[in-house]
Amino acid sequence: MKPEVLKQVMEELIPFNRYLGVRMAAAEVGFARLEVPFRDELVGDPLRPALHGGVLSALADAAGGAAVWTGIEDERARVSTIDLRIDYLRPAKLELVVAEARVVRIGNRVGVADVRLFQPSAESDTIATGKGVYNIIIKQDRAG
Repeated sequence: MKPEVLKQVMEELIPFNRYLGVRMAAAEVGFARLEVPFRDELVGDPLRPALHGGVLSALADAAGGAAVWTGIEDERARVSTIDLRIDYLRPAKLELVVAEARVVRIGNRVGVADVRLFQPSAESDTIATGKGVYNIIIKQDRAG
């Protein structure tokens, strides 16, 4: 999928991504970088304080799916999550969070991506890692 089309899909056409404020910062074949800016509604632990783990998981999932989508040329293709694993390594501060996803393998029906989440203020400190497995569906034309 073309990066400009993928950007529109990820930022505007997926309602949950819109709610989270997902922004696509970069995309090229086999790679996607997505970001979520901090908002008070995304806090999971106000005593620590830290971002909610579900925000991190959703961002990782979106980034992995976007990375897989970058390797699919057919504009009719859709990507849906089969499996997602997240390992939380440290709390996420109340600031912008980034997910970078790289495709490990892509086939005709399944794509796999590794994801790393971090914050630009401490880029070498990994907040979480993930692995997503995605179903690739090519929608068939009704006429034929």
